[in-house]
Amino acid sequence: MKRAIQLPLLALALLAGIARPAAAAERIVLMAGGIEKIIYLPVKLAQQLGYFQQEGLEVEVRSEWAGVRGVDVLLVGGAQGVVGFYDHAIYMQAQGKAVTSVIQFAQAPGEVELVSSRLPRVRTMADLGGQTLGVTGLGSSTQFLSRYLAMSAGLRLNQVSFRPVGTGDSFIEAMTSGAIGAGMTTEPTASRLLATGRARVLVDLRTPEDTARALGGPYPASCLYMQTAWVNRHKPEVQKLVNALVRALRYIQGHTAAEIADQLPAEFYGGDRAVYVKALARSKPIFIPDGRMPAQGPANVLRVLASTERSLQGKAVDLASTYTLEFVNAVK
Repeated sequence: MKRAIQLPLLALALLAGIARPAAAAERIVLMAGGIEKIIYLPVKLAQQLGYFQQEGLEVEVRSEWAGVRGVDVLLVGGAQGVVGFYDHAIYMQAQGKAVTSVIQFAQAPGEVELVSSRLPRVRTMADLGGQTLGVTGLGSSTQFLSRYLAMSAGLRLNQVSFRPVGTGDSFIEAMTSGAIGAGMTTEPTASRLLATGRARVLVDLRTPEDTARALGGPYPASCLYMQTAWVNRHKPEVQKLVNALVRALRYIQGHTAAEIADQLPAEFYGGDRAVYVKALARSKPIFIPDGRMPAQGPANVLRVLASTERSLQGKAVDLASTYTLEFVNAVK
């Protein structure tokens, strides 16, 4: 009799186990300074292709007008990571904040300094004295780079002013309305504006070769960075994130621009898929297939930043702590 009772109980227990829902996915919030930008493509691709989900993660990507906003949210605990530029990891260390890049997406900024066609006499950065330059946000990577290019051309910083204009339609409107005379933006915004004939290229940072000429070497840019303390406490979660993102980088290498575009929401095209695909094809060489930091990259980024940012001048920066290869090295 006792055995007869035990068997139904065992059967019920097994059924309960089968019916029990799978463990909830781990939820992580990432902030991006404009997720539609091609430089942040690996994150959107990992999301669209289901790579995060396959790693057991529920990743929410929130998009802001500029990467510098993501820094603020990260530091107050509103997000676990920022999809932004590596230079912020160096800059924040000088402010006493420990931030680490856990995977590097690009070996070049993928940015371009455009000048309005209303200024035909402007041929170099040195000709921009007295102009208002557009940047995504004050304190953003576009402002860091714009300052460096202006000073390298012989301008003093008091000879130009900077205006935050975001990207996409807001950047295009600022340029075409005359609110800015020149400005730094990324793809696909740059190609959309160039296609109208209302702007032309002044300094190109959209390829590794052009970047080396303008910035003196590699300039690792887009990445995923996180607070170092959070990384150290959540290594399994970080590894899953990096696994998914390396898969996305491999996907970029193994597919054409048109095939990649097919995986993205139509609104990413900015109203012109052909322009987007062409810009993406041009941008593919900036992506790092394995997500590893270029060997000479951190030192060059520090040199560029220290030449213009007073808060870094005279400060000792431990570059080795601003990024890690631990997670990309462990990807299968």
